[in-house]
Amino acid sequence: MKKTLCIFIETFVIFLLILPVRLTAQIEWISSTPAKPWTSAQTRLVKLAKSKTEAAILPNAKEQTVDGFGICFNELGWTSMSLLREQERETILKNLFDPKDGLKLNICRMPIGANDYARNYYSLNDSINDFEMKYFSLGRDREALIPYIKAAMKYKPDLKVWGSPWVPPYWMKTNNHYACRPGSDNGLTKEQTGREDLTQFRMQPEYLKAYALYFTKYIDGYRKEGINITGVHVQNEMNSCQNFPSCIWTAGDLGIFIGSYLGPVVKSAFPDAEIWYGTYERPFVEKIDTIMQNPEVSQYITGVSFQWAGKQAITGVHSKYPDLKLMQSETECGRGTNDMAAAEYTFSLMKHYFENGICTYTFWNSVLDETGKSMWGWKQNSMISVNSSTKEIVYNPEYYLLKHFSYFVMPGARKVKTEGDNSGMLAFLNPDKSLIVIACNKDDSARETNIRIGKKRLSVTLQAHSFNTFKIK
Repeated sequence: MKKTLCIFIETFVIFLLILPVRLTAQIEWISSTPAKPWTSAQTRLVKLAKSKTEAAILPNAKEQTVDGFGICFNELGWTSMSLLREQERETILKNLFDPKDGLKLNICRMPIGANDYARNYYSLNDSINDFEMKYFSLGRDREALIPYIKAAMKYKPDLKVWGSPWVPPYWMKTNNHYACRPGSDNGLTKEQTGREDLTQFRMQPEYLKAYALYFTKYIDGYRKEGINITGVHVQNEMNSCQNFPSCIWTAGDLGIFIGSYLGPVVKSAFPDAEIWYGTYERPFVEKIDTIMQNPEVSQYITGVSFQWAGKQAITGVHSKYPDLKLMQSETECGRGTNDMAAAEYTFSLMKHYFENGICTYTFWNSVLDETGKSMWGWKQNSMISVNSSTKEIVYNPEYYLLKHFSYFVMPGARKVKTEGDNSGMLAFLNPDKSLIVIACNKDDSARETNIRIGKKRLSVTLQAHSFNTFKIK
């Protein structure tokens, strides 16, 4: 009897010890504030109870699949990193691309020819009227862009890269210039200025055919360099007349180029290469309809990429074409403040785009010097800043914001639906069944947050101006 009683008491004590573990679960919690980025904490899931305010996550309500996260490879990024010693540069590259400890970036953008963060104007063929592309060359790209991408591939050998031109070779444009309007001493005259409703590309067949060949030469050349070019987005901001490299196309004319020239040539040479309609920067769904409702064009289109004012069109596009792949192609660049307010605004962009069906989110500049200036003088944000005098390296709040997503959300994850008081929250279900909850508190004071997950509740206090990621296995 005494032995039986002892066994009973021992069993009961063990039951009491393990009972809290059954009712609660340890959760990985990483929090970032401007003063204390990327700090680890612990919290628990508790039994559901009433709370004043509550968001809810519906893990079984799965939405789009997430392909990944990236940045744009720009010449001035490589120039900034080249100011550093090799070991310091390698640390930055590891922190960006390492699939274990870094941002785990896996899908990145690059310009085809010059963009506003190139060192100066150029294309991959500046030989006038070279319709056969005999003088097409990656020589300029071997100075900065190719070394930049290959340095990233040391940490991510299977890195995917897609390209978009800001401008075709200048001799293919009606104004014979890389820019669209005068400014910043670019040498353009008032008479050479373009306008949004007038295509600036020379629409004669010989130019269209040559430009399609230009794209295939680009894909072929980079693949021979060992860089996985997955496809092209046909024109950066095809509606914007800029004082830096740019080219206006109407949707109808861009459809002619895609349907009759680019699509057939690219798909014949590289059946696996994707063609995206983008990067789209206007709030009008109708310009997407022009492409997607023309079967001779849409047959070649993998998806549509959006940036800037395109965020106002993506809701309508996602509703109208629910099976169409969507991408955010360039996060808004700010004014070089590199502060928490800029990062909080970017969080709101990320939430908007993910809530409207995107599969990939692309940041803009990853590394710049302390000026942050483009070739024409606009000071913009970057995730990492390098001081050209002191060589000090600063990881800005947007670096940690992206890490709160890309470090935890795996390729193949599904965004899951949230409801209730969810204005500062997103959730994803990884292929390994871990649930990732990302929460932002933009307030000046700490905020109690209650998140319902099935029959449990996550009850935490989010620090003022903080990003938070919870990983629940």
